[in-house]
Amino acid sequence: MPYLHLTLGQTITAETQHQLASRSTALLQQLLRKRAEVTAVRIECTADAWFINGDKPAAALLPCHGEVCITAGSNSAEEKTAFLAALHALLGEICGPLPEASYLVIREIAAGNWGYDGKTQASRLAARQST
Repeated sequence: MPYLHLTLGQTITAETQHQLASRSTALLQQLLRKRAEVTAVRIECTADAWFINGDKPAAALLPCHGEVCITAGSNSAEEKTAFLAALHALLGEICGPLPEASYLVIREIAAGNWGYDGKTQASRLAARQST
């Protein structure tokens, strides 16, 4: 049940946002084994809010930031590395060349500290193990 929040340094069309959401959901499903039907993606376009080294970046090199939340321990280091590389490539494809200061973060949250549909991930795991 990942939650992916993408903040882009440029404005993209609604159609391009939909494509980015669909393709990033597919990456989560393929590389991190996450269920697409409970994957949430939020895309923000904040072209005027970015600074690198205290200055506005050149229009040709607008940064992106991505943060995905997953359940702690649900993926290997290799899976996470592959996902970050693929998401970076996708953002570069959609947004154009990215400056070095474009960051992607994986937040691993303890299973008892988050969930969906009113149930924690820990309670879901316990229910699966008891059947």
